[in-house]
Amino acid sequence: MVIILKNTYFDEKFIVSLTHQIASHIFTKIAFKLLHTNLFHIVLLSFFLTIGTSKVYSQENPKKLPVVNPSPKNEAKDTLSLQDLGIEKKISDTQKSDTIKKKKTTLEGIVKRNALDYERIDQKNKLITLYNQAELYYLDVELKSGIIVMDYAKNEVYAGRIKDSAGNFTQRPVFKQGNNIVEPDSIRFNFKTKKVLIWNSRSKQDELNFIAQIAKKENDSVYFMHNVKFTTAEDIDDPEYYFLARKAKFVPKKKVVVGLTNMYIAEVPTPIGLPFAFFPMTEKSQSGVIIPTFTDTRRQGYSLQNGGYYFALSDYYDLTFLGDYYTNGSYALRFESSYAQRYRFRGNVNLRFENQITSERGFPDYSKSNIYNIQWTHTQDPKSNPTSRFSASVNLGSSTYFQNSLNQLNVGSRLNNTMSSSISYSKTFNSVPSVNLSLTATHSQNTQTEQINMTLPTLQLSVDRIFPFAKEDQPKKGFIKNINFQYNLRGENQIRTTDSLFFTSQMFKDAKVGFQHSIPLNTNFKVFKHFSVSTGMNYNEVWYLKTIRKEFDVNQGRVVQTEVNKFDAFRTYSFNSNVGTTIYGTFDFGETKKIQAIRHVMRPSVSYSYTPSFEKYYDTYAMDASGAMQSDYTRFEGGIFGAPGKSYSNNLGFSLNNTFEAKVRSKDSTATEPRKVMLLNNLNFSTSYNIAADSLPWSPVRVSGGTLLFKDKMNINFGATLDPYAIDNSGRRIEKYNIDNGGSLFRMTSANMTINYSLISNGNEKKDDNKNIQGARNGGREDDLFGTNTNFGDTRERDNNDDDIKTKEPSEFFTTKLPWDLTFAYSLTYANVNRERQIIANSIMLSGNIDISPKWKMGISSGYDFVQNGVTFTQLRFERDLLSWRMDFNWTPFGQNAYWGFFIGVKSGMLSDIKWEKRTQPDRVIR
Repeated sequence: MVIILKNTYFDEKFIVSLTHQIASHIFTKIAFKLLHTNLFHIVLLSFFLTIGTSKVYSQENPKKLPVVNPSPKNEAKDTLSLQDLGIEKKISDTQKSDTIKKKKTTLEGIVKRNALDYERIDQKNKLITLYNQAELYYLDVELKSGIIVMDYAKNEVYAGRIKDSAGNFTQRPVFKQGNNIVEPDSIRFNFKTKKVLIWNSRSKQDELNFIAQIAKKENDSVYFMHNVKFTTAEDIDDPEYYFLARKAKFVPKKKVVVGLTNMYIAEVPTPIGLPFAFFPMTEKSQSGVIIPTFTDTRRQGYSLQNGGYYFALSDYYDLTFLGDYYTNGSYALRFESSYAQRYRFRGNVNLRFENQITSERGFPDYSKSNIYNIQWTHTQDPKSNPTSRFSASVNLGSSTYFQNSLNQLNVGSRLNNTMSSSISYSKTFNSVPSVNLSLTATHSQNTQTEQINMTLPTLQLSVDRIFPFAKEDQPKKGFIKNINFQYNLRGENQIRTTDSLFFTSQMFKDAKVGFQHSIPLNTNFKVFKHFSVSTGMNYNEVWYLKTIRKEFDVNQGRVVQTEVNKFDAFRTYSFNSNVGTTIYGTFDFGETKKIQAIRHVMRPSVSYSYTPSFEKYYDTYAMDASGAMQSDYTRFEGGIFGAPGKSYSNNLGFSLNNTFEAKVRSKDSTATEPRKVMLLNNLNFSTSYNIAADSLPWSPVRVSGGTLLFKDKMNINFGATLDPYAIDNSGRRIEKYNIDNGGSLFRMTSANMTINYSLISNGNEKKDDNKNIQGARNGGREDDLFGTNTNFGDTRERDNNDDDIKTKEPSEFFTTKLPWDLTFAYSLTYANVNRERQIIANSIMLSGNIDISPKWKMGISSGYDFVQNGVTFTQLRFERDLLSWRMDFNWTPFGQNAYWGFFIGVKSGMLSDIKWEKRTQPDRVIR
């Protein structure tokens, strides 16, 4: 039996016998089969409805698509049996049904598709064609392309590009499965086996871009590639460099294993290559070897620097071990670790040690020394625990580390004479009243004198103010209700030592321990409506675990001082009061004037303090063997919190604070209010008068002030000390006013002025990312006035900061906009303590950076010392953005730190070992 759709002829006997069977099964069976094969575009029942040419309607495209009429020669191929339609033959009612299970469809989900121009179905070849902006979605597979052909007989999909009106190929396929995206020229995908064959595939994994001539996806996690290029360049079609691997195995998010590979630069092959290579591609950190840098120095010989191993210990912390080795026997070790826990804390630790050998053993300039440095920073998220806080900022080590380190050039740290550290923990107890507790360890080190001051630790406890005569919810007004008192406790274990005795037993023997208890009692009120009065008293009690005793030693013939390890205490008290007010004055010049008014605010205040004599804590000792000469002392001398005073103090203090502000007519004609301009942020005068003094009761007048100019870009601060008394020929103050000695009303003994000015071109904002953070941690400055800190050889941090280097595309062929910034600092110090009238410091420093082109950047740091008549530290910096590469050149032409260094390398941290650098090392004088 045969049924023909076009040329209709039937076996009538067969048709009559099966009429009821067809009528009862045709709709359900055919619909069921069509649903499972997803061929919802084909209507096979057309021969029951019409005799002749059949028409098929697309559900998603309402246009009628004609079905090609079969020719008589192809009748066998263009016929359908009832078995093809899913209809069972029944010769008689007693015939049994087929017990063979129907084969399940190979499609596991619904296929969704769309196309801009047309969708064509070829039932004869089992093909569905989508043309122009074609899209196909199946399970986790998304495919977009110019043309997509689906062979549902083979369960395969073909996708490729199409030509536009100019004959160019467009609409490259985009194949996405899960998180993996591939952009090839053409692709072939099997739904059943999940295998993919890709031509000229493009994909991106982390920082690497891949393009393979032929790629085969074996399963969900393995790709095999032939002639694959990989690079960190953004333009994968025209990269400035790439690595060509003949064979490669790619496991997304895990690894890339390649065979023979060599590097191409600007399509020119280079001899740089490897017989095989392995690239980890995981999102998690991986442990691995850090390749060292080869260098040479004049004093230590050849060396390998910054080689080591990176340990990816966990998601929360890591460890980097780095080392240097020099051919003369010098070596250096460094341990660096970073740790973080989101929403709680983060920090890093650096431990550095260098064993430095200069020259050769037996030569007169031979020397050997060990230097070290310890750095630790820890910050806590304020939201993690509002009542408990912990922070650390540690920078301690050898005083000569930054001056003599072979691996780092830290100019800013070298010019700074102080290293400081602080570790603190604080806890707030939400009681009534609240209690604050803190433990702090501090460290301060002078790198010139090598003196070290430490507190291990400092304990502070404070109880919040208590108002005994006012209820908690009652306003505190008046003398009585404002009476309040507090309790403060401060305990210190203070250590003063030197660099050579640091962390030795002698250091801890010299430690001093003390506790200070203080209870301030205060109140405040107003008199005559405009005067604010505050008064109070303070009670102090100091505990020491060590005191001293002085006595004359007959055997030694001198006064000796001995330590007494015994608990002792003294108690003091004092009174204070202060009266102040605020006076406003305005000078009006008229609304038609450019400067409409100047506002002057004065805040005068008078203070009084009284401290009685505590001579009961003083003893006497003989200064010679006869005992005729006596002197007094207190056993609390040299204590952490000082000693009780023998003479009483009765002081009056005077201060005057001034601010000046102008109202300037706005240049904007639509503005309704004048513009306010600060003329002087502050102008302060202060002095004191000691009522109890027998002579020279007046203290010198201190004058200080500061202001901001040019839209807060220029910061000016100045200060001076004016002494009303004259001096004798030896430079001592005498009981005679300077004006009575033939001079002026005041004698200026010292003065200083600093000016800081920052200029930035329009549209070029200076970001905090450019701060010299590591230089500040080392004790230097955050800006580049003293140059930028350079870590020789170790460019890992520099390479990983790719985000700070943005590719700037010029908007025009030629542009006059050159982004730049300029930082200017001027300092002047005058001294006239003993009529020397000398400028002891007068220097200017500046640093500037300019983008001379979208890819070129140049910077300079320099200065001039007008006292020494010489140029200060000078550094020239050149930087070139080479897209995926980076090149820079730093040069310090003269001075103790003269050197030059050249670097070129790949920006990406993954390929940071692909670099070349050459530099000279500054000569070092080991101290």
